[in-house]
Amino acid sequence: MEATQKAGFKAGLAAAAEAVVAAKDVLTKADQAIGDGDHGLGMARGFRAFAEALAKQEGGDAAASLQAGGRALMMSSGGASGAIFGTFFQAAGKALPPGDLPEPAALAAAFATGLQAVRDRGKAKAGDKTMIDAAEPAIAALAAGPQDLALALTGMARAARSGMDATRDMVATTGKARALGERSLGHPDPGAMTFTLWCEALAARMG
Repeated sequence: MEATQKAGFKAGLAAAAEAVVAAKDVLTKADQAIGDGDHGLGMARGFRAFAEALAKQEGGDAAASLQAGGRALMMSSGGASGAIFGTFFQAAGKALPPGDLPEPAALAAAFATGLQAVRDRGKAKAGDKTMIDAAEPAIAALAAGPQDLALALTGMARAARSGMDATRDMVATTGKARALGERSLGHPDPGAMTFTLWCEALAARMG
């Protein structure tokens, strides 16, 4: 099992990126409800570049993969969401120890570093109806989960989904959705949805 995961974690990252690309229309529809409708296109463009960067990269080091993918995403996606997700992956990659297969605790710590970089960049916090509302509980679940990576990622994905669902009951206080006020209620945050789909695809690939 460990040998399979060592060969497949980088592939898992690529598969997760491709899952976001495939969800372009779903993300576009979610963003049309509370934004300007360009989230799906930007994320598809950025995560396609993420996957392409991994295909060009030699070796399977997880830290290098996250950094390369994050750089490509930030350069290609455009917009605030591209900067947020690019920041997350690059900061996480810089914090992750070298190796093809990260330990769940080390991956959780790296993702926590990435999330803090997102907070520092965008000044958003939990409850503001952003990707943070999915990422924060997801990373906490990964940190508290089992030391089997596949099982830990499954728990992370479940927590991300719960966090995303919770954004339906939040009023947006940042970004373009802020102008809607109470009208943003009932709709999930597109950034939280993107993060959740990424987590679920990574967990499925590593399982």
